Amino acid sequence: MLLDDELPGLSYLKMLCEQLPELEVVKAFNNPLTFLEEVPGLDFDLCILDIEMPEMNGLQVAELLTGKAIIFTTAYKEYAAEAFDLNAIDYVRKPVKRERLQQAVQKVKERLQSQAVPPKKFVQLNTDKGKALVYFEQIGYIETSAIDPRDKTLHLTDGNLLTIKNLSFEKIMESLPPADFCRINKKEVLALKQVQAFSFDEITTKLKNREGSTIRLSLSSVYRSEFIQKVNF
Repeated sequence: MLLDDELPGLSYLKMLCEQLPELEVVKAFNNPLTFLEEVPGLDFDLCILDIEMPEMNGLQVAELLTGKAIIFTTAYKEYAAEAFDLNAIDYVRKPVKRERLQQAVQKVKERLQSQAVPPKKFVQLNTDKGKALVYFEQIGYIETSAIDPRDKTLHLTDGNLLTIKNLSFEKIMESLPPADFCRINKKEVLALKQVQAFSFDEITTKLKNREGSTIRLSLSSVYRSEFIQKVNF
């Protein structure tokens, strides 16, 4: 969406925007009141607007555009602080140059992409039962298989086991959220939310084995500092 009360400036800005493949101009306005009347019925992600306008300035308009990305264009540098107080993504001085507008649009693109990608909640693994989708919250800990050291045994929080086929701990850690999991010794990775307590060389977990006893795992000196840093002790 474009808003500028000066028609030559608006036409020039529209022309520049149409040269950028990332942008599609939904509509261009030269009156802020008309703009605000029509905004509720329009679908857009970004508004590029002037600041100095009659009846209502661009800062006032931006305050009403909740959740929309904003780029201000103006010939006056004294508005910069107020613009960024409104969480504007960029502030472009007039006359607007294509390269400078492209830079501002790239910032918008990066912001929208970071907001659009939800955090991954699961990992797909090759197991002895075929491909399995395992949600991170289901994982208690992972250990080297007692049968084949190339395989890993996945201990789920419900007590069930899965055998992960031919996968190294390095590859496993790459697929897990690093803030939630930690290598604790040569043979085990633990979900940090399962930590009940720990000492110099042992971790008491919230997990139970099949006999109902608390599962305790060793904490090696190699991984101790990383573990302590992650649990914020």
